[in-house]
Amino acid sequence: MSPFAALREQLHAAAETFADGPGALSGILSGLVDDVDRALAEPLEIFPVCHHSPASALAMARRLREKQPEVVYLELCEDLRPVLDELRNCRLPVALQAFATELDGFPEGWGPLNVVAPITEASAEYQAIAYALDTPGVELVLVDRSADHVYQWLPQERPDESVGIEIGDLRPRFAELERHLLHHAKVRHWSEWWDQYVEQPLSGADYATYRQVMVLIGSLFRRLTPEDSPRLAGDEERERHMWTRMREHLAASGADPGRCLYVCGAFHAASRVEEFGLHAAEPAYEVTPRTGTTWQYGIVPASHSAVEAQFGLAPGSVSIAAATYAKAVTRGGVKTYQLKGRQATTRPRKAAPAAEGPVTDRLTGFLSSPPALDALDEAELLGWCVDIVRLARRNGYLASTADAIAVFETSILLAGMRNRARPTPYDFQDAAVTCIEKDAVPGRRDVAQLCEILLGGDRIGEVGYAALPPLAQDVYDRLEPLGVDVRKRAVHRVLLDFGTDPDLEPCSHLLWMLRRLMPDGAVRPIMGNRALGERSRQESWDVAIGHHQRALIELGYEGVTVEQVLEQRLRKMVTDPEATAAVALEAVEESIVLLGSRRFTEELGARAVELLAAERTVDDAPDVLRRIRRLLTHYRSAEPALPAWVERFVTTGYAHYCTLLPSAFVADDTGVRQVAAMLGFLSGMESLAISLGCDRAQLELAVKQSHPETPGKVALLWAARFQLGLLSSAELRARCAELLANPLVVPSFPQYLSGFVQALEPAPALTPFVVELISDAFATLPDSVLLPWLPKLITTLKDEAAELVPVLVREAGRTFPGTLAAVDAWTPPWTAAPAPTPVPTPAGGPVTNLLTAHPATTDALAALLGCDGTWQATGATGPGPAGDLLTRHPAASDALAALLAPR
Repeated sequence: MSPFAALREQLHAAAETFADGPGALSGILSGLVDDVDRALAEPLEIFPVCHHSPASALAMARRLREKQPEVVYLELCEDLRPVLDELRNCRLPVALQAFATELDGFPEGWGPLNVVAPITEASAEYQAIAYALDTPGVELVLVDRSADHVYQWLPQERPDESVGIEIGDLRPRFAELERHLLHHAKVRHWSEWWDQYVEQPLSGADYATYRQVMVLIGSLFRRLTPEDSPRLAGDEERERHMWTRMREHLAASGADPGRCLYVCGAFHAASRVEEFGLHAAEPAYEVTPRTGTTWQYGIVPASHSAVEAQFGLAPGSVSIAAATYAKAVTRGGVKTYQLKGRQATTRPRKAAPAAEGPVTDRLTGFLSSPPALDALDEAELLGWCVDIVRLARRNGYLASTADAIAVFETSILLAGMRNRARPTPYDFQDAAVTCIEKDAVPGRRDVAQLCEILLGGDRIGEVGYAALPPLAQDVYDRLEPLGVDVRKRAVHRVLLDFGTDPDLEPCSHLLWMLRRLMPDGAVRPIMGNRALGERSRQESWDVAIGHHQRALIELGYEGVTVEQVLEQRLRKMVTDPEATAAVALEAVEESIVLLGSRRFTEELGARAVELLAAERTVDDAPDVLRRIRRLLTHYRSAEPALPAWVERFVTTGYAHYCTLLPSAFVADDTGVRQVAAMLGFLSGMESLAISLGCDRAQLELAVKQSHPETPGKVALLWAARFQLGLLSSAELRARCAELLANPLVVPSFPQYLSGFVQALEPAPALTPFVVELISDAFATLPDSVLLPWLPKLITTLKDEAAELVPVLVREAGRTFPGTLAAVDAWTPPWTAAPAPTPVPTPAGGPVTNLLTAHPATTDALAALLGCDGTWQATGATGPGPAGDLLTRHPAASDALAALLAPR
C-alpha cells in the first residue's frame, strides 16, 4: 500500500465534489500524489531544491550532516566540474562560466557563446558543493548536459548573448495560475508569494515534510505546463541525460545508491520520462557528441541584482532571501558548510548513518493544517523602522520619528491583511514606501532601494587572485607600479610622469591596450594621447578594473597575455569576410601604436593590399585616403624607406581607383565625397605612384572617360581636368559664369559649390577660385534668389564638406580686407584691371650692337616664325649697374686678378 493512498482518496473525492464528477481535475490531483510517491520510492535519494531558497539551503545543510553521502549528483553542466575547486578563492555571489569565441559546429553569427550559472551563499547547491569539496572521500558529480549541448538544443534562431543556467528553477509556467495565486494572496510578485507560502512554512519543517512538499509543488507546476511547450521538451531531454549519466557513474564506480544524493530542481524531481530512476527499462538514449567548438571555463563576479535581472526575479528578492537565510541560520543554530582552506587529506572517522525509516505521509498534515505563524518580533521591526528613517534622511528625505512610527504600524497592518502575524521584509518595504516616499525622489535612490540596502544590499562577488586566468593575473602584476590596488572595486585616479619615473611607461602601454580591449569605463585616459608619432610626457588615468573584473576574466579566455589577445583580435578583424581596406589600415595603425611588431604589421599591410584590390565599391575611399596619408607621414618621418606593402598599396590603389573612376562618376549610389576622396588619392599619391612605375596617362584617360550628370560630380570633374591641365582657369571661370547666369541652374548651384569645395582635397590650388566663385554668387544674385538659396548652401556644406570649410575661411581672411572701413574701397583682385607691362629697353653691348649692325639674319628668322615687329633703340653701352659697382669697389676684382695671374 502506498503511504499516500488516503490522501489520494481525499483528493479524488474533493475533485468529484467541486468538479461535479471525476475528470481532468481528479487526474491532476491524483497525479500529484503519484509523482510524490514515485520520487520518494526511488532508491537513489532525490533532494528537490529551489534556487536562492533559504528553506532549501537550511534543509540541505541539515540533511548533509545527517546522511553524510559519499556521492553527490548535482544538476549542473558536467563540463563545469573543474571550475568548482576555485570557489575557495572567491567571495560569493559569483557565476560559473563557459565561454567560446572560436566556433566549430555553430553558425558564425552566434558567437561568442556564453553560459553562466550563478552561485549564491543562500542556496542549497552551494551547501552541497562546499560539503563535497571539503569532506575527504566525497565525490561530486555534475550530471546535467554540457555547455556545448546547451546551445545544440537551442532553436536555430540566433540565441541571446548569454544563457543563464538556474539550478532548481521553480515557477509556474501557466500564466493564469500565477496571476490567480498573486491575486488571492494579495501580493505583488512571485517572490513574495513564494516567501509567504513556501519559505516561511518550510524553514523550520522536518526533512520529510520539506521533501514531500517540494516534490508536490514541482509536480503541480509540471502538470500545468502545456504539453507542446518547447521548454518542457528541453527539460525532459535534460532529465534523460542526467539519469543516464548517474546510471553510468554508478555502474563504473560501484557506489551504493543508498549512500548517494541527487540534488536537482523540484520540477525535475517530479519527472515522468521513461529513463527516470535506477530501475528504469533503460531505453536506448545516446548523448550526442559535442561540436568542435573550443570552450573556456572560469568564474566571474556576480551580484544579487544581476541574478534578479537575468532570471526575471523581483528587485531585491535575492538580497531579502540572503538576509532571511542569515537570520534563520543564527536563530535556528544550523551548522552550514563554508568553503575555506585546502581540502583535507584524510577522511575523519564517523559512525555509519542510521537506516532510513519507511516513508510516511506528511503531506496530509501539512495541507490540512494552517502553517505555524511566527510571532511578531517587535525589536527587529523597530530596528528596521528606525534605520530606514535614518537612511532616508541621509538621502534627502524629510523623514522623522513620526514616519518611523507610521512605518511600524503600517507594516503590522499590511501583514494582517495578508494573513501574516509577523511582517516580512516585503511588508516592511511596502510600508516604508507608503509612509516615506514623496512626489519626487530627492537623491539618487528611492525608498524601495533604501530598503534593499538596509536589508543587506546588492552584494557583489569577487574572484580571488588565485582563481583568475593567467592573463588577469598578469595584468594585476604589471599594474602594481601604479601604487594602487586595481583589484578593489573603486575608481583609481593615477598620474604617470615619465620624466620623473620612466619605469611607468610599460604600465602606460598596458593601459592603452586595455582601453582598446575592455569596455568603456574600465580604463579611461584623462590626460595624454597615443597615436602615430604622438607620445605624451605625462598621462592621467581613471582605472576601474575592479568594477569590470568579469570583462577581464573573459579576456583571459582568449589568450595568455594582453598582447596575444590584441594580435588575435586584429588578425580576426582583417580576415573577417566583411573586412575592408579601411578596416585593415586601422588594424595596421593599432599594430604600430600598441604592438610594435614589424612582422605582424607587414602581415596586416599585405592583407590591406589584398582587400583594396578586391573591393568593387568606393564607399570607404575617404577613410582609406585619411589613413594611408597618416601612415605615409609616419613612415617618412620614422623609417629610412617605405615598407614594401605601402608601395604595393599605393600602386594598387592608383590603378584600382583609375579603373573605377568613370563608373563612380555616374553611379547613383556613389556620393560626391567618395569621388573626391578617389581623386585626392590619385593626385596626392601621383608622384609616388609614378616613381614606382605607374602611368599618368591612365589617370588622364579615366578623367576623359568620365561623364557625370549630377552638379556636385560635374564640379569635381572640372576640378580634376583643371588639375591635370586639361582645362584652363579662364575656361573654368567662364563655365561658372554661365551657371550663375542661367536661372534654371541657380537653385542647384549650392551643389556645384559643394563639389568645388570637396575638390579642394585633390586640387588645393583651387582655393582662391572657390572664394572668388562664392563672392561672385553673393555679389550678383538678387536677394529674391539668394535668401532662399542660402540655407541650402549652408546645410549642403555642413553635411558634405564640413572639414574643408575652414580652408575657405582662411583663404577668405587672407583675401578680404581686415577692417570694415577698408571694404568700401576694396577691389577684388580677380576684377581689377591688369597693369600694363612695361617694354624693357634692350641694353647696349657687343651682342646688341652686332644684331643692330646686321639685321638681315634677325629679320629672316622673324619672317619664318610669322612675327611682325620693328627695331627698338638700344640703351647706353656703358658698363651698367654691375660695372659701376665694380668701379667703386675694385678690391675684390684686384684680388681675383692677382689670384689668376700666372706665376
